Amino acid sequence: MVLVLMKTVFFIGYVPTASMEPTLKKGSLIFGTRIFDDLETGDVIVFTKDGTVMVKRIAATAGETITVDGISYTVPEDSYFVLGDNREESNDSRHWQDVFVNNDCIVAKL
Repeated sequence: MVLVLMKTVFFIGYVPTASMEPTLKKGSLIFGTRIFDDLETGDVIVFTKDGTVMVKRIAATAGETITVDGISYTVPEDSYFVLGDNREESNDSRHWQDVFVNNDCIVAKL
């Protein structure tokens, strides 16, 4: 029963980098839910990107335009632009070839 709940309802993980400090300290355990309604700017999510599980904050949602480092991005439908809270240490949307996280890649919401 516990295994079923962990695979379908709850998410437990850890933060391996300093990319979300000071909000989430490096090495912290995190607890999220796999069941969530609409995601909004400011929400912290767990997702997969290029085979890696990551945790970041949503900086822009579908239809929004965000300007970062002088570059403007308009977020497509069913996608998100994400940033780490510790921008100097974060591997996030600013650095990826495909800058958006698709809704299908989201594992949990914290």
